[in-house]
Amino acid sequence: MTTTYAAIRSRADHAPATAPAWPGLTVATPYLRMRLDAVTDAYRKLAAALPGVRVHYAMKCNPDPEVLRVLQRAGCSFEIASAPELDVLRSLGVPPHEVLFSNPVKPIDHVRRAWAAGLDRFAVDSGAEIEKIAAAAPGAKVYVRLAVANGASQVASEGKFGVDADTAVRLLHQAVRFGLEPYGLTFHVGSQMLDPGAWERAIDLSAGVMRTLDADGIRLTMLDMGGGFPARYDADVPPIAAYGARILAAIRTHLPYPVALAVEPGRALVAEAGVMVAEVIGTAERAGRTWVHLDVGAFNGMMEALETQNGLRFPIRDSRDDPRRSLVHLTGPSCDSQDTILYDVAVSHGIRAGDQVYIGTAGAYTTSYASSFNGFDVPRTHCVGRG
Repeated sequence: MTTTYAAIRSRADHAPATAPAWPGLTVATPYLRMRLDAVTDAYRKLAAALPGVRVHYAMKCNPDPEVLRVLQRAGCSFEIASAPELDVLRSLGVPPHEVLFSNPVKPIDHVRRAWAAGLDRFAVDSGAEIEKIAAAAPGAKVYVRLAVANGASQVASEGKFGVDADTAVRLLHQAVRFGLEPYGLTFHVGSQMLDPGAWERAIDLSAGVMRTLDADGIRLTMLDMGGGFPARYDADVPPIAAYGARILAAIRTHLPYPVALAVEPGRALVAEAGVMVAEVIGTAERAGRTWVHLDVGAFNGMMEALETQNGLRFPIRDSRDDPRRSLVHLTGPSCDSQDTILYDVAVSHGIRAGDQVYIGTAGAYTTSYASSFNGFDVPRTHCVGRG
């Protein structure tokens, strides 16, 4: 779909991201509009809340090159889950030795490629992975992923990764036997974590592993406290300063000796900077409810709607901007019955085909998840501002 923004009334430069206005610009929908200044601002706030902690952006969240560039210029480091992600970073001039490879199970070719490029820090959570890294990256540094509780996260973890404290100790001893450096520990408290105290419990668990290993003559170098920092969707979340205060207090209270500290945020740095701009392709009345069909849906950009069972309540605005509101179901363009973004969301009364819908807080896990299922377009990313 193609829309000219000259017809949309201009808004102030400081208008919220959910009110896009590009006078005179013609752009095909669906597309993701990213405000680079908002990305930079989010990074600076997080870094200020965690002094002495290295921020490694989890690039799987939104790997757009302009987003990566603006974070790099701001001083951010990076975390990857694959060798192709490292290739993108290298093309931007990011030194591989500054990157963390935190996917606990990796194709052996990806390990070889990363090691050959100069990346030397790899996450593990199994003995088989330690053997793999010893073969493909001899002498590399390994850090073990711990399993931690994440009950207050809005994007639930499936329990796929992580081991208990005793297993972590055993794995790091195994790393020594295989000629690897027992470098550290990592954990992930769960995405969109609303409880700042979750990090305190995980840091306490990590400290116990560190003490046990220290008694065995193995002193670790790094604690990577993962991601999970939240973004605001349709309701306020605790301020990032509250997370920083709890984390720094837990470090002072629990860690038995100083280590390099890292975090791996994704959503908190880019989600609020993005607006998914979609066009209404049709409406229908079914069983007394209005369904508004968009040219973007779960499969071509809004996968977290499915992942959270429509629990993430994305802020919604529309180009009709009518104060009279109607509750509708916002659904996608495909022929799959699960392709729905939000149920019972308020939009302008009388919304119809050709109108635009603006889905806020869409900068994270949208385009990076998108596919061309059923032949529908993957949204392009359009960045505005200089960051």
